[in-house]
Amino acid sequence: MSTALPVQPRTAVDAVAQVHQVVKRYGSGDAAVHALRGVDLEVRRGEFVAIMGPSGSGKSTLMHLLAGLDSPSSGEVWLGEREIGALDDTALTLLRRERIGFVFQAFNLVPTLDVIGNVMLPFELRGAKPTREERDLIGRLLDELGLADRLGHRPRELSGGQQQRVAIARALASRPRLVVADEPTGNLDSRTGREVLALLAGAAANHGQAIAMVTHDPVAASYADRIVFLADGRVVAEEGRMEAERIARFMLSLEADR
Repeated sequence: MSTALPVQPRTAVDAVAQVHQVVKRYGSGDAAVHALRGVDLEVRRGEFVAIMGPSGSGKSTLMHLLAGLDSPSSGEVWLGEREIGALDDTALTLLRRERIGFVFQAFNLVPTLDVIGNVMLPFELRGAKPTREERDLIGRLLDELGLADRLGHRPRELSGGQQQRVAIARALASRPRLVVADEPTGNLDSRTGREVLALLAGAAANHGQAIAMVTHDPVAASYADRIVFLADGRVVAEEGRMEAERIARFMLSLEADR
């Protein structure tokens, strides 16, 4: 008897990434920890989504599921037309290389590679050469990010803001379907952080990237097109663009309700 393939949720067929009724548990029995409890979320092409919540709300777990870094206990995780929740480690590794870009708080640059070497790393890992269109995109990104005169510099020769710009260029260079950003401004001063956030917002608006950013910072979240608030493993609110002051008040209310 054949087994039916999963069907993408009908309400989000155009989403770049989505989770549908996702549950994530760690441990079992009385010691089980429920990190996510039936979460639904979609991220669309050209959309910058911020994911916020108090400590322990499940926001990092949700990002890990979207990025294929972890698997759900139940529910579905989709990247485009593919359900990825049950893929094995090898398949997930290949999928991450081809379809997902990462921007982390710690930059995660290879110290022995220069700027262009780090930007080209996703292609090297895939054993592929960039197409002419991709080379043109890389050139534009390096210009837009102010890195065109730093191509031969190694990470230790760059400021924190420049290193994060390299990480953004690397994440966008291969035109992944989804870019996940985990507290991307956490190690930056406020001015450089604002510049990086503007670059991420521009990547969504100008290059059609789908970006999901986990942050605790109301100022960072104010750059997003949509903000998803989590508490105790559930989505408790979704809002469009908000000012930082309103976001901060809402976050305080979530903390007070715990």
